[in-house]
Amino acid sequence: MNKKDLGQPYLQIENVHKSFGQFIALNDINLNVYAGEFVCLLGPSGCGKTTLLRIIAGLEQQTTGLVMQGGKDVSHLPPAKRDFGIVFQSYALFPNLTASQNIAYGLQNTPMPKRQIEQRVKELLETVGLEGFSKKYPAQMSGGQQQRIALARALALSPSLLLLDEPLSALDAKVRGRLRVEITQLQKRLGVTTVMVTHDQEEALTMADRVVVMDKGVIAQVGTPRVVYQNPKTPFVANFIGSTNLWTGEVISSTQIRCGNILLDANIGEFEVNSQIEIAIRPESIHLLDSNKQNEDLANIVSADIEGIEFLGSVYHITLRPEGNSKVTITIEVSIHQARQIELNLGTTLTIQIPSEHLQIFPK
Repeated sequence: MNKKDLGQPYLQIENVHKSFGQFIALNDINLNVYAGEFVCLLGPSGCGKTTLLRIIAGLEQQTTGLVMQGGKDVSHLPPAKRDFGIVFQSYALFPNLTASQNIAYGLQNTPMPKRQIEQRVKELLETVGLEGFSKKYPAQMSGGQQQRIALARALALSPSLLLLDEPLSALDAKVRGRLRVEITQLQKRLGVTTVMVTHDQEEALTMADRVVVMDKGVIAQVGTPRVVYQNPKTPFVANFIGSTNLWTGEVISSTQIRCGNILLDANIGEFEVNSQIEIAIRPESIHLLDSNKQNEDLANIVSADIEGIEFLGSVYHITLRPEGNSKVTITIEVSIHQARQIELNLGTTLTIQIPSEHLQIFPK
């Protein structure tokens, strides 16, 4: 989504700060969300992402700062006066009400005629793919079906903003994967601006237009899933998003760095000689070479012994220990096809290349 084509932000978070006594939950948060965007707030437990979502909803009051929605200052409005629908992690369905009654709950406090409410509920059941569930109670439905009813209820009043608080975390992996696709498709079809909280990197990368990575009450990075994954701004982002190798080292010259006893050619950039650094590279960016072939014309060749093998279905994650190096381990990704052609046993020596163009260097 090209922000230049989206005009003014629909949701603006300006200098939001939140303290609980001496504890700072959010520290000077600034974020713009554009109409129709799907934005994920991603981070570990305690990073402030849920607190930020609750402030957007008016369920929590910020200590300082502004929340603007549709050009209107809603910073001090109660939840009932704000234009949003919300889906909680626990679904929060009324156990004594049927699916239809749960969806219709918010509509009953509007001037909408009863027949029109019934038609709206029918449309929403069709929208979430549960046409035949109108008379079922929550206890008669699976977790995934309950989540869809909660989503339909949140959409009943046609809100301009949809807030999702870890909506899939209570579901098993297969159902979670299916609902990820369904929610994303539904959001695009309806065009509703959506902010979702999650600690699941895979959810954020597959569902969001933009990912907001949070750490200790601040925003560490904002960007598209591809940018955040491929070009992390900090070691925290590199380490939190997906799997990565993260090593400490130092700059040896204008073209080389040292990690343990390994010398690597690298794009040093503005780092000075003797600078202490952290180096990151994704496992899939490291090349597995045929040790029987001549590799002298390649830079950054390393021989290493297999120390650990993790089977992940379509790939293996192999942990390697470079020869004579007790401080550095290297994780590489090996496809099933590659694994059939080599001997994957503990202690086996592999030859790898660490491409300099994929090394990312951060100040330590």
